[in-house]
Amino acid sequence: MSVLKSLMISVSIMLAAVLAGCSGAGENRDEGGEAAGAKWVIGMSQCNLGEPWRVQMNADIRRAAGEHPELKVVFKDAQNDNLRQRAHVEEYVSSGVDLLIISPKEAAPLTPPVHEAFRAGIPVIVLDRRVLGEDYTCFIGADNRKIGKAAGVWIAERLGGRGKVVELKGLMTSTPGQDRHTGFREGIADTGIEIIFEADMQWLEPEARGEMESALARFDRIDLVYAHNDPGAHGAWLAAKAAGREREMVFVGIDGLPQEGQAYVRQGILAASFEYPTGGREAIETALKILAGEQTPKEITLRSKVYTRENIDSDGQWLD
Repeated sequence: MSVLKSLMISVSIMLAAVLAGCSGAGENRDEGGEAAGAKWVIGMSQCNLGEPWRVQMNADIRRAAGEHPELKVVFKDAQNDNLRQRAHVEEYVSSGVDLLIISPKEAAPLTPPVHEAFRAGIPVIVLDRRVLGEDYTCFIGADNRKIGKAAGVWIAERLGGRGKVVELKGLMTSTPGQDRHTGFREGIADTGIEIIFEADMQWLEPEARGEMESALARFDRIDLVYAHNDPGAHGAWLAAKAAGREREMVFVGIDGLPQEGQAYVRQGILAASFEYPTGGREAIETALKILAGEQTPKEITLRSKVYTRENIDSDGQWLD
């Protein structure tokens, strides 16, 4: 019995070790950089990896950091959970990272942990979505309001100043969603364009497809769908195609990734995709300057393009 008991204890210990190892790998399986020889550790807090654009952001950060052996970047995915992302920031602070990069899910819930990190002396780069206040080192992102307005102006011109439009909005508790909505409404102001249906699809293609199905069931005429991101526009197109109505309307999105929005434009699925650069490369460039003690701007605004069938082969057209 004593031999059997000892064996059972040994097996239990081994099983616990394996489970603990699996748990750790699940949390930080998305690490970049090499620990050996690294001079600085950067913590990257991503709000979710359910959007292709955010996967691309991480890839851009990893690629840029890979050119600098003095850097190690640790990635954490909050899986669209404010509390989880807050905990990730607190973990980075307690572990003493040299710099924090965060793309927050929402502004208000993530402001306190960013504030605490900044006050603890850790430089903070806020990427894509803003937090409240000024307790961060640098914000990097494109001008979502400008992009939304450019989309509105383009749509008004495409429709000749009149038409019935569906607006599929990104998460409206996030600053990009708010700005892409506000800018769009500015772009179509004083026109005959009517927004007949609007819904928050939370940046997710399946949600956009479901909302578009509702719009199609309610309205016999839809001239154009404006979605706050390309997955939303693609989801709307899939819903319209399933209903046999995709040729009745025009689809416009935002993001402009080569493998996504630009590809949809080439395929004729989208009439236009407005670029929203990830800022991943710029985040690493800025981090290196901060870590070297150099001064950096408080705000870095990234330029954007629009891709259409007319300009896609010439690499798009700058908005400014």
